[in-house]
Amino acid sequence: MSEKKTAIVIGTGAGGATMAKELQGEYQVTILEEGGRFRPFSYSVDKLAGFRRTGVYRDERMIQMLFPNMVVDKNKDMVMVRGKGIGGTTTLATGNAVRYDGAIRKLGIDLDAEFEELYEELPITTEHQKYWTDTTKKMFALFEEMGLDPVVTPKLLNPEKCVGCGHCAIGCPTGAKWDTRSLLEDAVMQGADLVTGCKVTDLTIEDGVVTTVHAKAKGGSRTFTADLVVLAAGGLGTPVILEKSGIPCQETLFVDPVLCVAGVIPGIRQDQQLLMPFISQQEGYILSPYIDYLSFFFNRQWRKPITGLVSMMIKLADEENGSVSGRKIRKTMTMRDEERMGRAVAQCRKILERLGVPKEEQFPGTLNAGHPGGMLPLTEAERETLHSPLLPENLYVADATILPEAMGNPPILTIMALAKRIASIIKQG
Repeated sequence: MSEKKTAIVIGTGAGGATMAKELQGEYQVTILEEGGRFRPFSYSVDKLAGFRRTGVYRDERMIQMLFPNMVVDKNKDMVMVRGKGIGGTTTLATGNAVRYDGAIRKLGIDLDAEFEELYEELPITTEHQKYWTDTTKKMFALFEEMGLDPVVTPKLLNPEKCVGCGHCAIGCPTGAKWDTRSLLEDAVMQGADLVTGCKVTDLTIEDGVVTTVHAKAKGGSRTFTADLVVLAAGGLGTPVILEKSGIPCQETLFVDPVLCVAGVIPGIRQDQQLLMPFISQQEGYILSPYIDYLSFFFNRQWRKPITGLVSMMIKLADEENGSVSGRKIRKTMTMRDEERMGRAVAQCRKILERLGVPKEEQFPGTLNAGHPGGMLPLTEAERETLHSPLLPENLYVADATILPEAMGNPPILTIMALAKRIASIIKQG
C-alpha cells in the first residue's frame, strides 16, 4: 500500500478551511494557523462605550483590547481590518453568502458546479427577513421607494438562533452565524492536524518545488514538509510570505474600502438588528445598513449612545493600485475611487434625511477596509489550472490574492467556490 500524500494548508479562513476539508482523505492535511481559538465578544457595548470620553481608545490599532481576534493595520489613508484565529476573518464577517464572480467568469472560469455544492452544503438562507425589526423593514421600504433596488442578503445563518444582538461582526455569541470553524472541525474529525499559534514566515523552494515551510511558534522556530502546500493566509498575509520566498507579486492590491455615514434617531435600536440585512448594488459600490464598531469606539464624532445610532454603509470596489511588503501597506484612494465614494455618500445622506436625520446632523465614520486581495490575480491563461506560472508546481494560492479585480462585495462564498475548484484540480492531477 502506497503512503498517503501529505499537504500543508496555511490559513483557516474561507479559502484555507475549504481546502483543508476538500483535501483531507486523499491527502494527510496539516493546517497551520497564526492565531488561536476564537472568542466571540461577550461584553456590553454600552458599558464599554462609557470609557470613550476618557481617551482610552486612542488608536484603532488598540482594537484588540476589545476584540482579541481582530487585527488592525493602519496607513495614512485608511484602517485595514482582518481576523486572526481559527476561522480567520469569517468569524468577524457578517455571514453574507453573496455570489459575485463576474470578473472570474470573464476569464473563462465557470464555477456553477462549485456554487451549487456550496448552496447544498452550507446553511444559506434569506429566511431571516421574517425576523426583521420594524427599523429594518422601514429601511428596506425606503430603499425601494428611492429606486435603490434592495435585495435581501443571503446569509450563512440559522435565523431561529439569532437573538438580534447586532454582534455579527464582532463574534456571534449564539452560534447562529456560520463560519469556517465547522469546516475545520470536519477536517480534523477526518484526521487532519490543526496547529495553532504558528505563523508561517517563508518557504524554501528548490528545483521548482516547495521543500520546506518555515514558521514561528511558541518555543521557537518550526519547519514543515509536505508533497503539497496551499497558501491561504489572506490578501495581506499571502503576498508577504510569497515575497519572502522569492516570488514577486503585483502592485495590484485592492481592499474594498468601507465608509459609514451616520446620524442619531433616539431609540431606533439599529444596533439590535442583523448587520447588512439587505444590499443595494450600485455602479462600483454597494449600500447597506450597518453599525460600524470601529467608528463607534474610535471616531470622536460617533460618541453617541449606540441605541440611537443609525448608519448606512458604503463598500467600494476600488482600483487595484496598492501593495503590501513586510509590515508596510501602500494603499490610497484614486480619483475614480473618490468620485464613486462621493456619489455614494450623497445617496447615504439622502437616505438618512428621509429617515429623519437632517443633513447638518449627519457625520461620517472611519474609512476602513477588510477585503484585501488581488496581488497575484488570475488571468485567462490560467483558467484551466488556477495556478500562476510564478508558483512552484506544488504550491497553490487559495484566497483573495488570486481574485482578478476588486469586488466591492462580500467575498466569502466566491473564495470558497474558487478553493473548491482548486482542490478538485489538485485531486485530479
